[in-house]
Amino acid sequence: METQQQFIRRFSFEFFPPKTEQGMTRLLQVRDQLAQRNPHFFSVTYGAGGTTRERTVEAVLELNKQGILTAPHLSCIGTTKEVVAEMLDLYKDNGISRIVALRGDMPSGMGVGAAGEMKYASELVSFIREHSGNHFSIEVAAYPEAHPQSASTDADLEHFKQKVEAGASSAITQYFYSAEAYFHFIDRCEKAGINIPIVPGIMPITNSSKLVRFSDMCGAEIPRWIRKQLEAYGDDIDSITRFGEEVVTRLCENLLRAGAPGLHFYTLNQAKPSLAVWNNLGLDEKIPF
Repeated sequence: METQQQFIRRFSFEFFPPKTEQGMTRLLQVRDQLAQRNPHFFSVTYGAGGTTRERTVEAVLELNKQGILTAPHLSCIGTTKEVVAEMLDLYKDNGISRIVALRGDMPSGMGVGAAGEMKYASELVSFIREHSGNHFSIEVAAYPEAHPQSASTDADLEHFKQKVEAGASSAITQYFYSAEAYFHFIDRCEKAGINIPIVPGIMPITNSSKLVRFSDMCGAEIPRWIRKQLEAYGDDIDSITRFGEEVVTRLCENLLRAGAPGLHFYTLNQAKPSLAVWNNLGLDEKIPF
C-alpha cells in the first residue's frame, strides 16, 4: 500500500440521474445533506450507450451550480467521437474539470456493430486528452476482483494499465466487501508500475435481494458469510440495515488504516446509508486513520 499512502485523501459521492422532476427534487435534498461533509466531488452516472445522456447532463450542471465539483460519467460504447467532443466542450464551458471515463455497457438489443468508434475505455481516455489536453482530471474504473468479462486477472490488469498509460489521473474501484481483494490488487498494480490513486468504491448494504442480484450481474463478490447472514434476516429491513452498516464501516476502517487514498460512496441517491458509515468513521473530524 505504499504507493497509495503518498496521495492526498479524498472522499466523494455518486448519484444516478433522476427520471422525473420529483426525483431531481429529492436528489437535490440528498445533495444538500452530503454537501455539508465537504466532499472532494460528486459524480453522476451515464446509462448504457448514453441512454441517460440528457438527464446526466441536466443533473451534472444543476449539481455543479451549488459549489461542489460534479464529475459526469462519460462512456464511449455506442457513440461517436463527434458526440463525445461536443459533451467535453459543453462540460468545459460550464466549469466541469473532472470526468469519469468508462467503456460503458451495450444497451439491450444493440448489436456489436453499433459499438461506435471507440470500443475501450483506454481509447476514450486517449481521445479526451487529445481533444481537451489536461483540462480534465480523468477517473477510470478499476476492478479488484477483475471485470466480469475479462479473460483473466492478468488480462484485466493489463487493460487497467492501458487506461493509466492513456492519461488517467486516478481510479475508482468497483465495490467489494473483501479488503484483502483490494490490498492484493494494489500490490499487483505496484508491481506493474501503476502509480495513480486507486480509491475504493463503497456500496452500503440496505437491501439484500437487490444487492445480491446486482452483484451477481456486475461480478462483485459477496463473501459467503455476508450472504448467509443476509439470508437469515429475510425481510427484516432494520436488521439488514444495522448489519450492513457494521460490515461496511469495518471494511472502510480497514481500508483507511492500511492507507487507502479515500472512499467513493455509491449512494443510490440516498443520504442516510452513506452518512451512517461516514459518522461511524468520524470523518467530520480530523481523519483518525
